[in-house]
Amino acid sequence: MKNVGVALLIAVLLAGGVAAAQPKYVVLSDIAWAPFEWVSEKGAYLGFDLDVMRAIAILEGFEIEIRDTPFDSIIPAIIAGRGDIGASGFTITDERALVVSFSEAYWNSNQAVVVRAGSGLDLEKIVSPGRILGAQRGTTGSFWIEDEWVPLGVTLVEYETYPEAILDLLAGRIDAVVQDVDPSKMAVLQYKGQIEIAAIVDTGEQFGFLVAKGDPKGILPKIESGVAELKRTGAWDLLIEAYFGPALGAIEAAWEKCIPILLVERDPLRYAQCLVAELKP
Repeated sequence: MKNVGVALLIAVLLAGGVAAAQPKYVVLSDIAWAPFEWVSEKGAYLGFDLDVMRAIAILEGFEIEIRDTPFDSIIPAIIAGRGDIGASGFTITDERALVVSFSEAYWNSNQAVVVRAGSGLDLEKIVSPGRILGAQRGTTGSFWIEDEWVPLGVTLVEYETYPEAILDLLAGRIDAVVQDVDPSKMAVLQYKGQIEIAAIVDTGEQFGFLVAKGDPKGILPKIESGVAELKRTGAWDLLIEAYFGPALGAIEAAWEKCIPILLVERDPLRYAQCLVAELKP
């Protein structure tokens, strides 16, 4: 995929040299959280957040470099100037808003409690002394367990990524994993028959893209404008249809076939249409 990326970049440059004159922003994302962001079997970075960022860059006239970054390191890196945009399913909170600036909310979410299939665990049994719950470090799932359930006798185990937590759940080392609903649904689809969602906790969260406090580079208006254009053309809803529901392998195959439409032809709407068409039964 690295060679493909180089070829695509050369093609863009030869198409008029436009890319060379555009500003470039570094996008930081923890790329282990399907369907928002993950690494395909061939090593490509894909997912809803990442394709939205790519599409916005095209629509708003800038270039991006996507860097895989541990979730709890993204905000410190943005503050330190080692990145420009955080795109990794960040819940907008008052605490985070003290140190970074958020875009308008682009996604609504709650927390799901994932357990082994057939465990017989419901929320009351899960939130009881002696239970061991996993969550990714620095996430609202982790904060929720720490604030609400640890005082009730639950033990929290934190992980670098959510896939690691799911693997420990499958191995029986923890009793449940708490993470956002849509990635939980994707995990259940990926491990069909092995895990299930036991409960959904209504936390009323909203995701936003984030930049340095005060937006010194003027990036947020570009993000807002780009999102509005994706919604106006229908590309936004098509990307949702493509990423939320199909299995990972099917999405990866469709992405690989359609991505040149986005990166070379630079047409977000036709790209989103291609994804949906490829994913139809």
